[in-house]
Amino acid sequence: MSNMILQVRDVVREYQLPRASFFSRTSALRVLHGVNVEIEAGQSLGIVGESGSGKSTLARAVMGLERPQSGQILINGQDIYALDRSGLREARKGFQAIFQDPYGSLDPRHTVKRIISEPIVSLERGTNAKERDDRVAEVLEAVGLPKASAEKYPHEFSGGQRQRIAIARALITKPALIVADEPVSALDVSIQAQVLNLMMDLQEKFGLSYLFISHDLGVVRAITDRVAVIYRGNIVEQGPTNEVFDNPRHEYTRALVDAVPKPFSGRRKRVRRSDATLKLPE
Repeated sequence: MSNMILQVRDVVREYQLPRASFFSRTSALRVLHGVNVEIEAGQSLGIVGESGSGKSTLARAVMGLERPQSGQILINGQDIYALDRSGLREARKGFQAIFQDPYGSLDPRHTVKRIISEPIVSLERGTNAKERDDRVAEVLEAVGLPKASAEKYPHEFSGGQRQRIAIARALITKPALIVADEPVSALDVSIQAQVLNLMMDLQEKFGLSYLFISHDLGVVRAITDRVAVIYRGNIVEQGPTNEVFDNPRHEYTRALVDAVPKPFSGRRKRVRRSDATLKLPE
């Protein structure tokens, strides 16, 4: 049996551009050029590159939100774009997302309990209210928030606490894969470290796999096993994180590494403030 949680095979994503005039031909902007990446069970893969390189487009494609023009995206062995509606609903229990903005990703009108339980309400329709409440309590405990948080509203929490709520929501369906798109970039530096440490602890506890999108090499080096460098929609280099960052082969990777102070720490050390401040140029 394959140990691969995620397989991205030759994925191409294009956007149609508006015509310059009525007589102009239609044209397309290609954002992803035959991308290939894989993630094994329990492994973290970082996707790094500057703004506009295609990182977030890849994340949305993996989440089922951006259908590629060609290629396949397999999660737990299933091509998610070949599934019918009921098949996709079942498959989506196996992959969830954490987004960048802890303020905009939580509906301010809803209680934390309702926000966290949204995925099981839509994907596990047979669960009753008690089962949902019990699972909300479990994931709140897992992310370090008290059970009483369930009855509160997002505005009653700090940015770091809100991101913990977002992580709890991602955990509620017991997924194998979590897509984390710049999950700490909107947080204060000291809070970034706390959230990253939590994500590493949760990975070890639940055997999670992460697709971790970031432009911050320090964060990626701290939390990922492997890294893929994306430049103008192409994966130009990938491999074990420390190996790629210590001995970059592609000139673009070298430019990214040279842009950050040295040294920056290896994987699986507790994230310090200095680790979380290493930014790539936008």
